[in-house]
Amino acid sequence: MKPTRSMLFVPGHKQSWAKKAVAAGADAVILDLEDSVPEDMKAETRHMVAETIGELAKSDPEVGVYVRLNALETGMMGDDLEAVAIKGCNGFLPPKTYGARDVVQAEALVDHYERRNGVDAGTLEFVLSLETAQAYADCENMIKASPRCATLFAGTARDADVSRSIGFEFTPDGFETLYMRSRAVLAVRAAGRDFPIVGLWQDLKDIDGAWKFARDNKTLGFRGLVAIHPSHVAIANEVFMPTEQEVAFYQGMIDAFDAGVARGDAAVAYEGMHIDLAHVKTAREVIGMYEQLKGRG
Repeated sequence: MKPTRSMLFVPGHKQSWAKKAVAAGADAVILDLEDSVPEDMKAETRHMVAETIGELAKSDPEVGVYVRLNALETGMMGDDLEAVAIKGCNGFLPPKTYGARDVVQAEALVDHYERRNGVDAGTLEFVLSLETAQAYADCENMIKASPRCATLFAGTARDADVSRSIGFEFTPDGFETLYMRSRAVLAVRAAGRDFPIVGLWQDLKDIDGAWKFARDNKTLGFRGLVAIHPSHVAIANEVFMPTEQEVAFYQGMIDAFDAGVARGDAAVAYEGMHIDLAHVKTAREVIGMYEQLKGRG
C-alpha cells in the first residue's frame, strides 16, 4: 500500500461526490456499497461504482480507489466483486469481519473475479475493517491471513457497529479504545506492513476535536485517517505529512551521522542527543515518506 494520509468515504450512488473527494485532496476514496446505499439501490449502485472507478483511473490515477463491499454474511459480496473487481480499483474494505477465516473466504472470491475480469493476479488488496469484538481479538491473524492484506483500519466510531459489538462508551479522549487501537498498530507493523489506518471522527462541528483525534493517533503510530466528511481531509493530510521542519531536522541528523562515520565514529552527538544507526534509519524513513507524499496537494 502506498502512503495514504486520508481516505474519504463516498456513497457509491452519489457519483459526483467522488470528484469532490478528489478536489478536497483525499489521497484515496472509498466508494461505499454497504451502509450508505439503500437496499433497493444496491444492484444499480454496483454499476455506478464500476463507472466511477473507470473515470477516476483516467482523470486522477494518483488517487487510490477502494470499494467497501457488502459483508460476507449478507451473501452480496460476490455480486459486488463481479461488478467492481476491475482495472483501476486498488482494493476493498471487507466490512464486519470476524477473523482470519473471513479474510480467506473474501480472498477466494477476489481470486475468482480478479481472474474473470482480466485483472492481474494479486493486484487488488484488502484494507481490513476492524468493526467487531472478534476482529479486534484476531487482528494479528487477520493481517497475516492473505498477501492481499495491506493494512488494518481500526474503527472506533461512536454508536456504530464496533462500539455496539464491544460495548464501550465513546469519549473524545479515546481512553476506552486505546488498547484496541494500539493492538491494531502493533499487528500491522509486526506483519511487516507500514501504514496502519484509523477512523473515524463523527462530530462534524467539532473541528478542534478532529485535529486532536488525528494528532493523538499519529502519536500512537497510525499513518493515515479514514474520514466521512471532506472537511477532515485537509486535517489528515497535514497531520500525517512530515513537516519541512521535521525533514530539515532529520536531514541534519543524517548529515551529522555520515560525517561521524567518515571520521570513524559509529555514534555522534546531534542537537544534544546521542545518535547512532538506529536513529538514522528512522530519519531516512521519515524523509522517504515525505518524498513520496510531497507531490500531492
